[in-house]
Amino acid sequence: MRIAILGGSFNPIHIGHLILADSVCCELGYDKVLFVPTFIPPHKEMSGCVPAEDRLAMVRAAVSSDSRFEAEPCEIERGGVSYTWDTVLYLEEKYRGRIDGKIGVVFGEDLIGDYDKWEHAKELSERADLILACRPKYSEDNGEFCNSPTERYGKNPMPGVTRGNFPYPHKIVMNPKVEISSSEIRRKISCGGVWRYLVSEGVFHYILEKRLYGIRTI
Repeated sequence: MRIAILGGSFNPIHIGHLILADSVCCELGYDKVLFVPTFIPPHKEMSGCVPAEDRLAMVRAAVSSDSRFEAEPCEIERGGVSYTWDTVLYLEEKYRGRIDGKIGVVFGEDLIGDYDKWEHAKELSERADLILACRPKYSEDNGEFCNSPTERYGKNPMPGVTRGNFPYPHKIVMNPKVEISSSEIRRKISCGGVWRYLVSEGVFHYILEKRLYGIRTI
């Protein structure tokens, strides 16, 4: 079984995440994509974040209808700052004897400039298959709904690095560029905008039920 992991805050998970996972399976031949909600991301200060348990529940709701997708709670259960290196080591042990090849690590092109600052970046690139995904550039300023980079990240990215010249072994997935971000969804929910079909049906109903993100009555 070929396994890839897609980590993130998933605050909330949206259809763009699902389209990316589908692309990883269809284009690169992975059998399963594990969605790994981070507990505390190392690279950003999360804005408007709901409890980890709610983010995990939304991931479970989003992936429940596709047997190729699964929510993996290890980073939330581990607590503390969530490092991909630790997660890969954990999953190698959890799936020992069932994995074909290396675990795939999927992340967007918005993160490649700071990849050299990741924990055990070189070792991770050798131990796992790095999979670089397309991600749209967002021009709209969502103010209080945007995340901020932590002190270690976002200050001195590798100059001129793109998916084409990324200096670590990697694969590229040509996923559709879907103009959606979790911060924009949070803004729409809070301000009474249109967002229902930017998330899966299960996530939509979960947000309604739990009254997340300052939702107004629908």
